[in-house]
Amino acid sequence: MSTPLQFEQTMAQTTEFHIPITLDMATQKVSLILADASGLSQQQIKHAMQHGAVWLESNIGTRRIRRANSRLHAGNRLHFYYAPEVLKLVPPTPQLIADEQEYSVWHKPTGMLCQGSKWSDHCTINRWIETQHLFEQQPQRNSFIVHRLDKAARGLVLIAHTKKATQKLAGLFEQKKIEKHYRIIVEGEFPEEEQIIDSKIDGKPAHSIARRLFFDAHKQHSLLDVQIKTGRKHQIRIHMQRSGHPVIGDRLHGNAHDRSPDLQLQSFSLSFTCPLSEQIKRYSCPNALTLVL
Repeated sequence: MSTPLQFEQTMAQTTEFHIPITLDMATQKVSLILADASGLSQQQIKHAMQHGAVWLESNIGTRRIRRANSRLHAGNRLHFYYAPEVLKLVPPTPQLIADEQEYSVWHKPTGMLCQGSKWSDHCTINRWIETQHLFEQQPQRNSFIVHRLDKAARGLVLIAHTKKATQKLAGLFEQKKIEKHYRIIVEGEFPEEEQIIDSKIDGKPAHSIARRLFFDAHKQHSLLDVQIKTGRKHQIRIHMQRSGHPVIGDRLHGNAHDRSPDLQLQSFSLSFTCPLSEQIKRYSCPNALTLVL
């Protein structure tokens, strides 16, 4: 399994190809056009396409294409972003927590992405789900990201399987109608009393509530439950750093280094009224996956 650090190092060697499609080229296979331009075999091109490295630009926008016989038109442009070390990466395996048909709940492991790049999307959780044929009913489903969790973090994420579910569930996050709790391990002895942290992030309001669950005097580490009322980027990590208790394993906002453990931050529970069924839903990490000291 590749670590987040290894993933960043793989971006050192990359090549881009940007190819305008002429009338004569429009009848050719994408794999053949890219093989001629890059010197790679058609099999290598098809592998890269399946991993999300090829894009088609047309008058209606730019999108990934994965089929070698995708239809082309004169005036289109092909974009091929080739990063061989990125294409070799093998994503870690997420765990299904609940299948609600129109959406599902997963435990995303550390190192798995919630958003692809122009170089690939095969290490994203939604693409992994689409390619694995995991479900008993309708084995292959479209999968859409509803909300994001940092690559270095782990824990619960919602994945929608229809555009309607994507819109409805995303609306809950936008309207702050989902209760989110996180488990984190921080440096030092965090206060026993519940702490409300509301310092702004990038000039915008940010509100977190932190409660100590356990303190390990030997390690000088504290296990916390954190509820966030807003969703600023890296909110918990920034608030903990400002409180003097940075999250263990935080290389960006804490004291971690390359040999430190993974980021000790987990999306632990999600609670909301389902906008599709109107039922109250509560999901939490199973004991085997729960972050502990």
